[in-house]
Amino acid sequence: MAFTHRQQVLFRHCDPARIVFFPRYFEMLNDVVEAFFAAIPGEAFHEMHPDRGVPTARIDTEFTAPSRHGDWLDFTLAFTRVGRSSVTTRFVCTCGGETRLTARSVLVHVGPDLRPMPWSDAARGALLAHQEEEIA
Repeated sequence: MAFTHRQQVLFRHCDPARIVFFPRYFEMLNDVVEAFFAAIPGEAFHEMHPDRGVPTARIDTEFTAPSRHGDWLDFTLAFTRVGRSSVTTRFVCTCGGETRLTARSVLVHVGPDLRPMPWSDAARGALLAHQEEEIA
């Protein structure tokens, strides 16, 4: 089952054309990841980041429709592969049922030396609970 997160488009997200400036979507995707980990005891970013992190190693994004200031965006996050220290994600962002973007990424759990390290049992359990098959 996918994790869901709602985000309103704020003025700071928009460019002079009054639509979301595309790099802001990447910040929003990271907000979704941060909200997901915040729901796992001991895995919130503020608890995790002194010793480890979850950087994005790869991302592929398709922007299908613009979003405007004030829109409410509904993000879904699912994991299509859960590895020992990494996951493959699938994001879908919609507004009123219209798809605004889709993205796939690889996140890697790293230690202070920035080398991959295994997920904690709690994180792995949450990742597996949100695992879904890849949709072509």
